Amino acid sequence: MRVIPAVAIALLASATPVTATPVTAQAAPPPGAYYLQSTATGLNAAVSGTTVVQHRPKGDEDHQQWTLAGRTLQEGGRCLGRSGDQAVVLACDSPDAQWDVLADAGDRYRLKVPGADRYLTAPGDQVRVGTAQDQWYLTPVSPQRVPVPADGARRLDQVTFLTAHNAYANGVDGGFAPPFINLAPNQARGIEQQLADGVRGFQLDIHQTSDGAILCHNSCTLVSRPVALWVDVQRIVDFLRRNPTEFVTVFLEDYVSSSVLRAELARVNGLADVLFRPDQAGVRQNGWPTLDALRSSGKRLLIFTDHNRADDQALPRDGYGVMYQQDWTVENYWSMGSGTGTSDWSCYSRWGTPLTRTEPGFRPLFVMNHFRDVPLTGTASTDNGKLGDRARRFCEPAARKTPNYLAVDHYHLGNPMAAVATLAGERFPG
Repeated sequence: MRVIPAVAIALLASATPVTATPVTAQAAPPPGAYYLQSTATGLNAAVSGTTVVQHRPKGDEDHQQWTLAGRTLQEGGRCLGRSGDQAVVLACDSPDAQWDVLADAGDRYRLKVPGADRYLTAPGDQVRVGTAQDQWYLTPVSPQRVPVPADGARRLDQVTFLTAHNAYANGVDGGFAPPFINLAPNQARGIEQQLADGVRGFQLDIHQTSDGAILCHNSCTLVSRPVALWVDVQRIVDFLRRNPTEFVTVFLEDYVSSSVLRAELARVNGLADVLFRPDQAGVRQNGWPTLDALRSSGKRLLIFTDHNRADDQALPRDGYGVMYQQDWTVENYWSMGSGTGTSDWSCYSRWGTPLTRTEPGFRPLFVMNHFRDVPLTGTASTDNGKLGDRARRFCEPAARKTPNYLAVDHYHLGNPMAAVATLAGERFPG
């Protein structure tokens, strides 16, 4: 494979081994408010009655914030303790509420019963006490965020991009669903206007027809004026040619065969000139490149598929430059609830692997979805105004990193770009 030297220039992240020789209890983090988060599941220890269970990360709304003071962890006036093999909350002056907090590498900790070879574990929904030496993150509730380098010196994982959910479903460029569903577009502006407005991430659904890979919801039957994938990718490539400092990412919800997708992308003039291949650029070994390195190379378009690699043995998509998203990103569950009514702001993995997933030398990019089942404009306007707050209070601590993509409906409402600007300045430490 051809390696792109300019793109391969990236900061080498330090290795984070999964296991390490434990150090003394004095290595516990400083007193303060923390989320107690399982490294295996990405879920938080939460109080439910007198028991302690694993819940989806949900900020301060679900009894998940623990105050570390000495050898105790307190929530709501009671402390994390044990009763036999069960994790419970009880009086903080109880001997069973004392823990040795032992540090492992990579900000991971084990909570040990003093004087016994027993540890806090998370084998299922219940949090328990046993011999398994499970690891936990103590994630600060109010972290000291860190400034980022200047624009060009920022690595790709240090940037946040405004992303349009179902960017093709705009009713401007063409039809995207049967007539009735066409009445509820996710966006109100076409792809070219989205690019002009600063959108740099595009979530697109593609379905297979006799005409190739077509952009539509669920089925392309009865869609009037359907748009082909290559048409919108061509618009993006042309934009990148005119704007040599910009970087764009396409996320495909992919219902086509690999051969059809390859043929569709082959129709895009100049795609190979701008297509970024992290698999060829040493990203997994050395971390993400800087924006300056990407600009220098000209490789400024990243395309992901949600397709399963296991189904692509005959013709792997990444063989022609479409990356398997689960290899390179983490992503929270896509829905905050129905179009109206109560919201679920909890932030948990769409794919099953924890949002906190990292590898030695490599940090996956974080896609934060922030939209509902039905894209009502009034609800989207309100939700988009709360985007930065949800990112900071819910999703950053859940993933232990700042989102790289903020995906919304009706991006022109509620000023979601303000959240991008806020997150661009100071980021979650790590």
